[in-house]
Amino acid sequence: MSTALPIADQRTVRAAAVRLVAADRRAVAGLITVSSLAALAALGGPWLLGRIIDTVAAGGGAGQVDLLALGVLGCAIVQTLLSRYALAIGYRFGERTAARIRENFLRRALGLPAAVAERVPAGDLAARGTTDVDAVATTLRDILPSVFIAVVQLLFVAVAVIVLDPLLGVVGVLGLSGIWFVTQWYLRRARDAYLAEGAANSRLAEELAATTSGARTVEAFGLADRRLTAGRTAIEETRHTRLATLALRSVFFPLAETSYAVPTVFALLLGGLLYIDGQVSIGTVGAAVLFMRQLVGPLDTILIRIELMQSSLASFARVEGLGSIPAGPPPTTATPRDEVIEVTGVRYAYDQGREVLHDVRLTVRPGERLAIVGLSGAGKSTLGRLIAGVDRPSAGSVTVGGVPVADLPPDELRRQVVLVTQEHHVFRESLRDNLMVAASDDELRRALATVGADWADDLDRDLGEQPLDGAQAQQLALARVVLADPHTVILDEATALLDPTAARTAERALAAVLHERTVIAIAHRLQTAHDADRVAVMDDGRIIELGTHDELVAAGGSYAALWHSWHGEGRAGDTVHAGTRER
Repeated sequence: MSTALPIADQRTVRAAAVRLVAADRRAVAGLITVSSLAALAALGGPWLLGRIIDTVAAGGGAGQVDLLALGVLGCAIVQTLLSRYALAIGYRFGERTAARIRENFLRRALGLPAAVAERVPAGDLAARGTTDVDAVATTLRDILPSVFIAVVQLLFVAVAVIVLDPLLGVVGVLGLSGIWFVTQWYLRRARDAYLAEGAANSRLAEELAATTSGARTVEAFGLADRRLTAGRTAIEETRHTRLATLALRSVFFPLAETSYAVPTVFALLLGGLLYIDGQVSIGTVGAAVLFMRQLVGPLDTILIRIELMQSSLASFARVEGLGSIPAGPPPTTATPRDEVIEVTGVRYAYDQGREVLHDVRLTVRPGERLAIVGLSGAGKSTLGRLIAGVDRPSAGSVTVGGVPVADLPPDELRRQVVLVTQEHHVFRESLRDNLMVAASDDELRRALATVGADWADDLDRDLGEQPLDGAQAQQLALARVVLADPHTVILDEATALLDPTAARTAERALAAVLHERTVIAIAHRLQTAHDADRVAVMDDGRIIELGTHDELVAAGGSYAALWHSWHGEGRAGDTVHAGTRER
């Protein structure tokens, strides 16, 4: 059962943005200072041009005009240099901040409780860690600095035109109100539209991941048409959400572009009337019009980028949503007093659904080899996950040495208990790196030899270029256990993909290596149960029988029925096992 990843609300996104800014406040202060100086330099050009107009109108000499023209050129050069420097500061700020976002996302993803990490949609998590993080990084690096500089320029120009002539300035600024209303209309709709587009992208990624990872199953069972139908549905949903955001842009941009001319028209009309009335000079009117035209550049930058920023804000909300997942109670500082595992009155239900474990009680003694058997859905794997600290019981407790297993810090937990399943991740790295333990080559080879990995002669073998098959991947996982050397190992189908001979070889090797250590085996081959010290039989979420193999066979109950069925049907090929009817 998958668990939907949350999306951060606007308050959380704002708080995260403030933290990112505060983390690099010196760069932000530098960006504000240099951008302000660049904006001041940009104001000089229109004002000097106004002076040139007045000088020519008054019959001034060419030398005076040339001097003012050089001033215009100087202002343009200074503005260009300062703007480029401000962009450089902004780009560096963006790169550092993008790196922090990536690191935070990776830290949060790795810090997810194991039970949550296993249930979240893999496609959604991958889309957030790639597409969404990249969108935010691109905005921080390429968009935010230019938008910030444009905002500073816009403010300075607005103030300058008001200082030049208050009436002209106020009327010109009021001419921007149309852009304000159009932008507000867009912003009210954009966030939800882009969040819907991001969710559709995640579902498409999930469908693609499921289809490609299960390609062999699709081919074997003729499921291509069904998977194509699911893929087309996801693609159609993605297309629909993208058309929705495109519809917003097709309304927003034309109206915004049309609004650019309004402040200039107001300045020309009102300025002409004031000039005729003798209240302002022709140079003042010209400077005011130039200031209004100067608003177009920063406005264009802001409005063109605002669409990308809305998309990035939606992506940022999805990235920050990972931080909304409860991390669970803080790890305990208590140290287990011994290696005794106690399961006391445990109940468990997945996502508030029907209980799958009911009042389970069990004591696992140090050095004991316990096999857990039962039919499919009996709750064996769930109990194993609780003992390994992957999940927390809904009621009751699972402790090791008197300390709740799930409360142990991750490093301490894995020194106590390790769960090994048939699903093992192989990193695209060398065999040595995949063993994940800093040890000598001799120790690594001994661990591999212990689990019968005769193929592992080259520790530098690149497992990305030379991938392992299922049986080899399981042997790699068992070698990791040997190197980790916990006092308790839980084996849940750990040798299910090995052929019977290889599986028994690996199990015998583990038995020798884990001498005087605890082994809990979710038994899918009843030979494992036969060799165990005790056998726990589960049915419908309860332990209904507990004892040695001989005791349970003699009792004639559920285990005896399983044993006789396996013994009678499985001897010929030695491949039929209770796992065909178990979970």
